[in-house]
Amino acid sequence: MDKISYNDFIQDFTPESIIQNFVGDFNEGINVCEEICDRWADDPTRVALRYELADGTGGEMTFRELMQRSAQFANFLKSRGIGKGDRIAALLTRTPELLITVLGAMRAGAVYQPLFTAFGSGAIEYRLEKAETKLIITNTDQWSKLKEIKALPATMLVADASAPQADEADFLYHATLDQQSDQFEPVKITGADPFLQMFTSGTTGKSKGVAVPAKALAAFYVYMRYAIGLRETDNFWNVADPGWAYGLYYAVTGPLLLGCTTHFNEAGFTAENTFEFLRKYRITNLAAAPTAYRMLKAHDALLKEYPEIDLRVANSAGEPLNPEIVSWVQRAFDCLVCDQYGQTETGMTSANFHELEHQFREASMGYQLPGYRLVALDADFNEVAPGESGELAIDMENSPLYFFQGYTWGEKSPYHGKYYLTGDVVISNGDGSHSYTGRDDDIIASAGYRIGPADVESTLLEHEAVVESAVVGKPDDKRGAIVKAYVVTHPQFDADEKLAEALQQHVRQRLSTHAFPREIEFVTDLPKTSSGKIQRFLLRKQAAEEATPN
Repeated sequence: MDKISYNDFIQDFTPESIIQNFVGDFNEGINVCEEICDRWADDPTRVALRYELADGTGGEMTFRELMQRSAQFANFLKSRGIGKGDRIAALLTRTPELLITVLGAMRAGAVYQPLFTAFGSGAIEYRLEKAETKLIITNTDQWSKLKEIKALPATMLVADASAPQADEADFLYHATLDQQSDQFEPVKITGADPFLQMFTSGTTGKSKGVAVPAKALAAFYVYMRYAIGLRETDNFWNVADPGWAYGLYYAVTGPLLLGCTTHFNEAGFTAENTFEFLRKYRITNLAAAPTAYRMLKAHDALLKEYPEIDLRVANSAGEPLNPEIVSWVQRAFDCLVCDQYGQTETGMTSANFHELEHQFREASMGYQLPGYRLVALDADFNEVAPGESGELAIDMENSPLYFFQGYTWGEKSPYHGKYYLTGDVVISNGDGSHSYTGRDDDIIASAGYRIGPADVESTLLEHEAVVESAVVGKPDDKRGAIVKAYVVTHPQFDADEKLAEALQQHVRQRLSTHAFPREIEFVTDLPKTSSGKIQRFLLRKQAAEEATPN
């Protein structure tokens, strides 16, 4: 397939060329489930999802089947008085029930709210309370977390009546849905109405709300079609968990929007499992974080056992991809891996494109997505010249596909005039592309996750032994960075290994198993400014020196 020149494409690009692909209209009314499911259901054999469960069993669901099951879920929501604008949360692994829940909520005009299964009860409680969530769906493995949550909404359990927890839940998933009609007229919303309720980590305070409006579909389409390079003939697997933005936007919404088959692998990530999944399901188009590629590279010797792997293209997001991994993917799979960039707030906004022809630069986040204008700003918010560095920003006035409307509860203003400020520092290459250099705040990029130090610090402070703490990222070969905490304790507590383990377990249970500090260093005080602000940059420097061998 001949590629189109990137420069020619953006010169002729209009949002209307994308929106015309949709059934609905952002002004007159649109339903996201109809766009990503129903319109592909005319062919009863067209597969939407192939999945493999943790026990090794698997199966598939067609768009037709998902349309019917999502209608049953939507009818259940309607019977509960849940509809347009109401938040519906799922604390589920990558299973068919998760996808049915997402689609059913969208069909009813409700707003789907993801909950990552590694979250602790504190993180779950905060998100449910903030969003005034009306219903939470979970499984038996996660059920115990709900017992610690105050003001718990209605609960739905994925289990049969014989499960020990069955009597505790308000509803059982399959038994309840089986009683519902599989016909439900999709509820229309406008382009400005939300269909997803996300939360994103920051450097101060609790996680901030991000409500994603229906008009984001146009930007999702552009990314999937031209950056990911998704084709109808592809077997597409995005390794990211749908409990996070990249997985929910681009492992669920994006591929189904193009009528393509997506894949779920419930099992935990290992090199062996990943190689086998690539082989078994004949994956041709892969998306994963650099951490995943690094782990595969570390087990390069296993590849000879999987000669049937036949990747056409690969994609990477979540943190910068280094040239060494790009070269390895080319050698190992004989395909190009493209580095791409985005945020929970904005979706993907910059990419190296598989379907558009352009110059490739090493260690570059690529070119602005069609429909966006990205710039780098200096300290006075002036656009920098080529070759200079500055904070990456989106020129909202000249970005017709930009959709972020501000944090849901006004937690912070990320704007300066017409610019949305990303907080990431880049070098402007002068041709619409940028090269990533770091963050101007304290967000920690670890194993593809963006972790806000404030979340970890506030959770540590809940423990009776902790007076104060500071959390930074420490460079790590496998994960990119690990979470390291510097902790000041009350004098009556022994600052020893036993306490460190207790604090780690506390963060695992209350916040998340992916965000706990893998290293804890007890200190008598923390470096601060004269006004009392913690100087994390000094601790980051110290952690970086520790990670660098002499």
